[in-house]
Amino acid sequence: MSLEKMEDLQLEGKYLQPETKEVNGILMTKLISDKWDQIWSFQAKPDDLLIATYAKAGTTWTQEIVDMIQHDGDELKCQRANTYDRHPFIEWTLPPPLKSGLDLANAMPSPRTLKTHLPVQLLPPSFWKENCKIIYVARNAKDCLVSYYHFSRMNKMVPDPGTWEEYIEAFKAGKVLWGSWYDHVQGWWDQKDKHRILYLFYEDMKEDPKREIRKILKFLEKEVTEEVLDKIVYHTSFQVMKHNPMANYTTLPSSIMDHSISPFMRKGMPGDWKNHFTVAQSEAFDKDYRKKMAGSTLTFRTEV
Repeated sequence: MSLEKMEDLQLEGKYLQPETKEVNGILMTKLISDKWDQIWSFQAKPDDLLIATYAKAGTTWTQEIVDMIQHDGDELKCQRANTYDRHPFIEWTLPPPLKSGLDLANAMPSPRTLKTHLPVQLLPPSFWKENCKIIYVARNAKDCLVSYYHFSRMNKMVPDPGTWEEYIEAFKAGKVLWGSWYDHVQGWWDQKDKHRILYLFYEDMKEDPKREIRKILKFLEKEVTEEVLDKIVYHTSFQVMKHNPMANYTTLPSSIMDHSISPFMRKGMPGDWKNHFTVAQSEAFDKDYRKKMAGSTLTFRTEV
């Protein structure tokens, strides 16, 4: 079923602020929760590559980089389909007759590149059993929060974020889809040396994309020429991707993602949180942050 036809489903009310339900203490949409047994028993394959992130941490960007690497910098091949169809989002569940991430993944020939926002403890165990390669990208909490807030305003498939003040509190408490940012980034960090996980930082990718893409190339055991590397850097830059309909979600009807409220690809700049947090909000957030991240060896930059 085409993405355009989603509009009809929205009119039936199926997309108007979805119900939520926890899975093992983590907030999810009820559609995901209802299908949890199938998601948990998902069968990974040894040559699967998984891109894992907390929401709004550079997922689509990383997907585009990986796709360009896998296709030797051929941007036309990377235009073959929408991000959602190229890299199935394994836990994302839509009302029938729309295809869920599981359906797309199960129908896809190997080797597959898959996507998830699941916290580490909810990752289907077959990924560990098959020793799959996983790229995890982490973004600093304040910028993640700002981006997630604007995304939740424009995307009817996730719960309404409420006011900015309310959203800060919900984010701090982990009462948003996919749970606590703090638990998510730390959970994956704690597993990175026990499995084949490349742990990257959004801020590092912004600061020196070529350096970070080289890390991905090495991790994927792939070599490209300097010319191809430059091409990958260019085609996965924010400005180019912002105008790429196969990556920016503009092919979805506005009844599902309303880009007039906020574009899916909004700013993509570390430090944008300073345009949103008041001094008091920032100080309160930092105090709570220090408490939640105490004892962790994980450090973030809040600007580049």
